[in-house]
Amino acid sequence: MRIIFMGTPDFSVGTLEALVEAGHEVVLAVTQPDKPKGRGKEMQFTPVKECALRHGIPVFQPKKVRDPECVEELKKYQADVCVVIAFGQILPKEILEMTPYGCINVHASLLPSYRGAAPIQWAVIRGEKISGVTTMQMDEGLDTGDMLEKTEIILDEKETGGSLHDKLAEAGAKLCVHTLDKLVQGDLTPQKQGESPTEYARMLDKKLGDINWEQSAVEIERLIRGLNPWPSAYTDWNGKTMKIWEADAVPGENTEKAPGTITDVTKDDFAVQTGDGQLRVRALQIPGKKRMEADAFLRGYQVKVGEHLG
Repeated sequence: MRIIFMGTPDFSVGTLEALVEAGHEVVLAVTQPDKPKGRGKEMQFTPVKECALRHGIPVFQPKKVRDPECVEELKKYQADVCVVIAFGQILPKEILEMTPYGCINVHASLLPSYRGAAPIQWAVIRGEKISGVTTMQMDEGLDTGDMLEKTEIILDEKETGGSLHDKLAEAGAKLCVHTLDKLVQGDLTPQKQGESPTEYARMLDKKLGDINWEQSAVEIERLIRGLNPWPSAYTDWNGKTMKIWEADAVPGENTEKAPGTITDVTKDDFAVQTGDGQLRVRALQIPGKKRMEADAFLRGYQVKVGEHLG
């Protein structure tokens, strides 16, 4: 098939690679404009742009894909289908209906659950046992199009946002190729979504990582995993921002101390009282230092029972 591929971050790259390997003709890669990054503010290509250039695929980076001139540019490529995965802009009706097979989206959840920008992280934060990817026929709603195929992924007990991202990216790439094969054969039965049983998976921001010690240890531990590696969960310790990368929840183990109080310090870790249960911190990071295991941190820094975090 002649494909216009629309995507931007790392999550999209595996699918682009899979389409090329499957023998499809990707005639154009549409991705977000380059952005300045780092202290030098040098312009950085999006991951999809880097991948497309490696394969000799033309790249188009419109600021607003809804602009009429952008739509006309896409029409020039006479594609059979558009494949969209984490592109980052809402597509107008003109693009959704531009090709014979429309726009096929790969979404990182088992729709209709977790529609929205950050389904991977919210699945971990909300304590889901199963996640997955869904291919759908896009419409003008936000992740509301008819479902085509699904692949389920069982979450590990210590699944992080980063590890689930990688699993779903790989699963989504395989599913997309399979869906396009079935699409050409006319062997798909689209299904309506219905109402979503979950909250909208809103975009992540750094404030979300500010740990509220009034929450339960189980909720905080899931937050830590869900926001690993970005934007990370953190708290205040002696005027410093302490990122917590790994912890264990101990439900039901409570003291009379206020939430956020350090209740126990061993040579290997330390415990913090939460709204329900305690959280044993296993790995962390403070400004100017790399991530370290709690035992290494405790050898270099003094943490006292009774100190308050947050």
